[in-house]
Parts: sequence; C-alpha cells; structure tokens
Amino acid sequence: MTTEPAYRSAVYEKAVDGFGTLSIRPLDPERDADLIHTWVTEDRARFWGMGETTRDEVRDIYRHMDTLTTHHAWLVESDGTPLMLFQSYDPEADRVSECYDARTGDIGLHVLVGPAHGAPRPGFTGVLLSFATGFLLRDPGIQRVVAEPDLRNDKAVRRLERAGFELGAEVVLPEVNLPEVFIPQKAARLAFLDRARLEATAA
Repeated sequence: MTTEPAYRSAVYEKAVDGFGTLSIRPLDPERDADLIHTWVTEDRARFWGMGETTRDEVRDIYRHMDTLTTHHAWLVESDGTPLMLFQSYDPEADRVSECYDARTGDIGLHVLVGPAHGAPRPGFTGVLLSFATGFLLRDPGIQRVVAEPDLRNDKAVRRLERAGFELGAEVVLPEVNLPEVFIPQKAARLAFLDRARLEATAA
C-alpha cells in the first residue's frame, strides 16, 4: 500500500488590504501538474516557453526542479485558490549569469499570473508581484531581485517597472540543452529590484 505524500503547506502568509490573506506554498509537482499544464499552455502564457509541453512533461520539469537547491517553484494562493506561479533561483547557477555580473545577495525571479477568478481587480497583478518580492526579501541576505522577461513581453516589462524594478540591458540568454531540461535561447530585458533603493523609496 502506498501513501500519497502530504500536500505542501503555506510557508508565508500576509493580509493585504483589499485582497484578503495571501499565502505562498511550494509547488507540488505531482498534485499541481494539471493546474500548471493548463496555465502554461494558454496563449497568454506564450512567453513562459512551455506552450507545447504535455502534462507529464510539465510534471517532470518541476520534479527535476524540486531536486535542486538553487531553483524553486512556488504558488501564491488566496483561500486555497492558486493565483500565481513564481520561480526563484540563484543567478550564479543559472544561464542569466552569462549576461550580467551576478552579485552575492542576488536572487532571480520568474512570474506567471494565473487566469482571473471573477471580475478583474485593478492592480491585482502588481499586488501579487509585490507579495512575491516581499517574500524573497524577508531573507536579510538577499539584496537584489533580478528578473529577465522576454524582450517581446512589453506588458511584463512595464509591470516590473511599475513595481519598482530598474530596467537594465537587453540581453540574449543562451540555450540550455541538458538531459534533464532543454531551454531555448531567449532575448530578454534585465530588471533589478534593489533592496536599498526600495527601502529608500518607502522611507
């Protein structure tokens, strides 16, 4: 008799004015595969780069990520309803480090907002993004959040800018071709959220 692994519980929660209590939990490759496959294969997620993957391929990609100490996948939820997938990673262990001078204290961020539930709420995506970056910056050793959205995804670039990120250079992230994962080359725009700059703005 096999026992199903326990569902992963929230590691961070916060009440957000106008949006209730948001939480973050680790993505579960087995139980979340159907959900994530639905999200990444929608046309609106074309810049995520997984539009042609099968459900099992999605599961296997996140199974592999789950074995790493440098890359992590998270779900933002509201009352158990998944709202956003984001991935955090050590830039020095990622292809982005070939495109800029990574610093000690940097952490990388990839974000995919899920489909809307109910009537659209203005500013909701910005709230989710700020919630995710706030979670990452809880670690006092983290000094800067690094993002590299697809260069063609102007909407994502502008959203990061509104959230306080400072835009950097246009770069080309090299192809990754390993037995465990293949990631094609990507033209991207670097963006940086500096802790010191963020704290100065808030002061």
